[in-house]
Amino acid sequence: MSSLKHILITGGAGFIGSHLVRHFVTKYPQYQIINLDALTYAGNLESLADVDGRDNYTFIKGDIRDENLVRAVFAEHHITHVIHAAAESHVDRSILDPLSFVKTNVLGTVNLLQVAKARWQEDYSDHVFYQISTDEVFGALGDTGHFTEQTAYDPRSPYSASKASADHFVRAWCHTYGFPALVSNCSNNYGPYQFPEKLIPLMIRNIIAEKPLPVYGQGQNVRDWLYVLDHVTAIDVVFHKGKVGETYNIGGNHELRNLDLVHMLCDQMDNALGRTSGTSRNLITFVKDRAGHDFRYAIDASKIHREFGWSPSTSFAQGLQKTITWYLENQSWVDHVISGEYQTYYQAQYATR
Repeated sequence: MSSLKHILITGGAGFIGSHLVRHFVTKYPQYQIINLDALTYAGNLESLADVDGRDNYTFIKGDIRDENLVRAVFAEHHITHVIHAAAESHVDRSILDPLSFVKTNVLGTVNLLQVAKARWQEDYSDHVFYQISTDEVFGALGDTGHFTEQTAYDPRSPYSASKASADHFVRAWCHTYGFPALVSNCSNNYGPYQFPEKLIPLMIRNIIAEKPLPVYGQGQNVRDWLYVLDHVTAIDVVFHKGKVGETYNIGGNHELRNLDLVHMLCDQMDNALGRTSGTSRNLITFVKDRAGHDFRYAIDASKIHREFGWSPSTSFAQGLQKTITWYLENQSWVDHVISGEYQTYYQAQYATR
């Protein structure tokens, strides 16, 4: 790849996106990084305050569904590469409002594909469109087995169906037009700056406040957990070394039942807060299971390890401790998210520029 890259990162103010933006801005000062984010409820520019103002970083508030805006961004910033991380991503929200997931995850992705194809004018040398996806598109596993890159798609929720559809469109562009696309599917991410509707930050927040810890069903559902910074390094590797048309699974190699995870969080939080051991476990409250709740996800990430030597460098115990420490030391960030105060950062930093 040429060093003259103008990389559009969509959803760069979100959880994974903000870590991705920071990584690329910091590690590759020779690249121009353009962050396009609509700043919906989960987009938080406070998460990127440390890179705001860097010479190789530009933020643009906008919606990937807006064709005129996307065309203008491609033209003005001479976009050569796309890392597409923007998505509605919370399963519970998709059950309540599936249409918004279709509009953003499917139509927004197709809009980006259309604009990129037209802008690059079928001269695809030194161009890449990288679709960040999820293991949830594969459906659910029983007690054994793992998702591989050859596993057939079998989405079970409106969220995973919308991501599966987007992945199919990306691959269709690749096969039909020779479009330079890559796809990766990751397992459950966790770490700093995650919106507190997700399991780990929600539990941390409720433990601090001594509120009930809601666990779906009996907490037997199994997930593979991937520390977000490990995910970012894997994206970096795939972006630079991945083969057009290929798919790469990215996993954390750490399966855990939801209830066991909550127990670990309770015990580590009790220790961190100086509470009597077992105190927080008493807050666990089992609630009605989520509709269509997939039983188990597990990623086989042997391909990316075999081809590029990547494997997660952070053990789950290390990652969980880092995550707990970050949330305890950054409670003002969480308070701003909960109150909506974080939305004023854009007005203060960008609205008058």
